[in-house]
Amino acid sequence: MNHPELDREKITRQLEDTRAELVDQSAESEESRATVVLDQQSVGRLSRMDALQGQAMAKAEEERRQLAIRRIDAALARIGRGEYGECIECGEWIAARRLEWDPTVLKCIECAE
Repeated sequence: MNHPELDREKITRQLEDTRAELVDQSAESEESRATVVLDQQSVGRLSRMDALQGQAMAKAEEERRQLAIRRIDAALARIGRGEYGECIECGEWIAARRLEWDPTVLKCIECAE
C-alpha cells in the first residue's frame, strides 16, 4: 500500500513532469557535452581551456540529471508496486512532509542519519 497520507496521482504527475523537464534539459545541453575540437592556430590556449572546462561542467551536470531521472524512475516503480513511502531500511512510513519536499527519498529521517 502506498503512503496513506499522500495523493498518489499528484505525486505521480509531479515526478513525471520533473522527469520530462530533465529529459528536455539533457537534449538541449547535448551540444555543450560534445567533444571539444578547436583549431590551435586560430584559438588561443585560454579559449581552449575555457571550452574544455565548459565541456567538463556540462558533463557533470548531465550526470546529475541522469541520477535524478533514475531516482524518479525508481519512485514511479515503487508507486506502481504499492510501496511508495515505505522506508527501505526499517519499513516504516516516511514522513509525508519529507516526501513532499523530495518525492524520491528512500529512507525515513531516522534511517537516513
